[in-house]
Amino acid sequence: MKVSKISWLFRQDLGFYLLTALLLVAISFLAFSCSVLSQQLVAIVFLLYFSFLLFKKYRTSFKLVLLTAVTFASLIYVSKKEIPFNLTAQSQVKLYPDQIRIKDDYLTGVGHYQQGNILISVRVTKEQEKLLKEGRPVLLTQITGECDPIEPATNQGEFDYQNYYLAKRISQRIKYTSCNLVLLKSQNLFDYLHEWRFYLQNYFNRMPQLLGFFGSELVLGENNAQENQEILNNYRNLGVIHLLSISGLHVGIYVLLISIVCFYLKLTDEETFACCSLVLLLGIFLSSGQAGFVRASLTYFLGKICKFKHYRVSQPDLLGLTCILHILLVPRLFMAAGAILSYILAAGLQLTNRFNKLTQSILLNVLLTPLLLFFFYQVNLLTVLFNMLVVPYFNYVVMPVTFINILTFWLTDQLALMEEQILNLGEKAIAKLSLTKWGLITFGQINWWQCLTLLLLTALLIIAWREKTAWYFDKKQLEINLFMVYAIFFSMIHFPLRGQVTFIDVGQGDSILITTPFPRKVYLIDTGGKLNFTGKKQTPQVNRITLPFLKSQGISVIDGIFVSHQDADHVGDLGPLLEQIRVKKLFMAKGLINNPSFQKRINGRVRNTKLVELLAGMQVREPKITFNVVYPYQPGEGKNEDSLSVFFKVANRSWLFTGDLGQDGEKEIMQKTPFTVDYFKLGHHGSKTSSNPGFLQAIKPKKVFISAGRKNRFGHPHQETLTTLRQQQIPWVSTQDCGMISWYYGGLESPKFDCFLKRRRK
Repeated sequence: MKVSKISWLFRQDLGFYLLTALLLVAISFLAFSCSVLSQQLVAIVFLLYFSFLLFKKYRTSFKLVLLTAVTFASLIYVSKKEIPFNLTAQSQVKLYPDQIRIKDDYLTGVGHYQQGNILISVRVTKEQEKLLKEGRPVLLTQITGECDPIEPATNQGEFDYQNYYLAKRISQRIKYTSCNLVLLKSQNLFDYLHEWRFYLQNYFNRMPQLLGFFGSELVLGENNAQENQEILNNYRNLGVIHLLSISGLHVGIYVLLISIVCFYLKLTDEETFACCSLVLLLGIFLSSGQAGFVRASLTYFLGKICKFKHYRVSQPDLLGLTCILHILLVPRLFMAAGAILSYILAAGLQLTNRFNKLTQSILLNVLLTPLLLFFFYQVNLLTVLFNMLVVPYFNYVVMPVTFINILTFWLTDQLALMEEQILNLGEKAIAKLSLTKWGLITFGQINWWQCLTLLLLTALLIIAWREKTAWYFDKKQLEINLFMVYAIFFSMIHFPLRGQVTFIDVGQGDSILITTPFPRKVYLIDTGGKLNFTGKKQTPQVNRITLPFLKSQGISVIDGIFVSHQDADHVGDLGPLLEQIRVKKLFMAKGLINNPSFQKRINGRVRNTKLVELLAGMQVREPKITFNVVYPYQPGEGKNEDSLSVFFKVANRSWLFTGDLGQDGEKEIMQKTPFTVDYFKLGHHGSKTSSNPGFLQAIKPKKVFISAGRKNRFGHPHQETLTTLRQQQIPWVSTQDCGMISWYYGGLESPKFDCFLKRRRK
């Protein structure tokens, strides 16, 4: 064996590096991802277990383990002790051109200060935009504005940008009102690399849509999600979204192509390795350190070094060594879902390497299913079949066409037009396949201990299948147990013993979910929607908030939607919601259906939805719940004064929702249909135009709820309304402070309230 300074690293027994990696992962989860005591205890149990195994099996090397663990703990300490950005007149922030976006005179992106990174969000002048589009790094100086923490998710199921950026060591956001932009006079290698990446971004943006999308995905690991959301949804629904991520597949392809070229150039293995390494290092930079690409690249580097030096390292230990190096470089690595999925997939490949390709594919999908349910709430049972159909198309059509276009587009765009047509045919076929929703199950979100249980059971099952002789666990019994656990978790989500009334935090708008205990029925009062003051097309926020929440609840069908009135902050997202989820009935006040703006929202989207017009005095009798209509008394046009108002009672608690009904309408209700309620959704987001003091005295609510946006331009809730509540000693809660607010009833527990943000902080 060839002697070198690092040879001692490879004189360990089988499993040493894998166990050490698992120990570091346990420490990582304990430091960054365990927010409650039960999670911390489980992480500590795993930490102690891996420490015991390492001490028992590799006692002579345990000092190396301790040194590695202490080094990692020190890196975690440094990572957590990030110095916050203090906005002063002397503050400077560096911007790289490839890390910012300018759209509609609005700049967003990541800036860099001396101690870390920070998000930037600001409107820019035409002169500043022109300077930024030159593609050179700039300095922000003389900054005035606000610097705030990045806000967390405020609804269940909503993507958590706070955690996403914390994984990148970014915790703050600057919203500045003015600044001075200065071009950097001296530049280093990284500045030039960022410039080159910026030019690549512009290069892809000039291409036809599909070619630009795939080129940006496969080279830079990024895309314009707003313009290409339909493509992403199609791949996600079929369970083949991994094809659009820069991963080990791309590392293998790059290495193969470079090796072929080097072979014909008669280069040695060492020279070929050097060429591959340069390309992969460049790929790591261009992809902004995508976890899957880095993992596969590190595995290639370490594997080749071991081969050249004749070090014998098993594949599991090679993966462990990769993980150790990766997590030491990026201590927050496993805060990101992509890194977890990448390493679990790599471990799964090791576990299933004895099986044929079809069996391996099935087992890998079973192994990844718990994580998919934890992060994305749905799974496609036909993923293996769709992979067999889509992977050849992607490998032999999309990737060659995309890379040929990348190499030739600068010469001519005529070839690109033909290539775009080829991709367009393939994507249309995938879209049609996706629309069938064959095999797609909205399972719902499992919690962390359910995910861990399913992962362990699946791993045990795969190991049992690998064994040729009798093993500790009966294979059939493990299969039955795994199926039963999935069935139990599915039943807990889809056949709940509890119902709920949930105020979804849709910002400046209304959307309330009402469900009943088993058999569950699902109703919405309004859908929310963004008020658009710019006149430009916006992405429906229902895609970001309401649909993920419904999926996390395992809801794929809505029994009824009550539309209070026409305003965009109440029904602006009705159309997009109808397009993506089945709605059995649409309830509205009489006359709204004749409103041209409302007709435009629902045209072509209600083929299988029954439209029901309502007036005061009518009832909507549904299983386990009856909605009583208390307003309007006359048909209207869908204005505030025509707001559909409903009253219902569940678990001996009564609720009233009046949309944006004004004080005149409230007085009319009490004159014609006097009643009292337990809970009331304050009219018009707490505006002084609603919730008349006399009306509140008459209905005697025990608690009221306000649904309003943070720092909204209307100043909701108005101080006059809050003063009235204080004078009448009526407690109130707001989505501004609590995020999503839920009231649960039924089952074995007493009815209770839950505020999403307060629970999260606790």
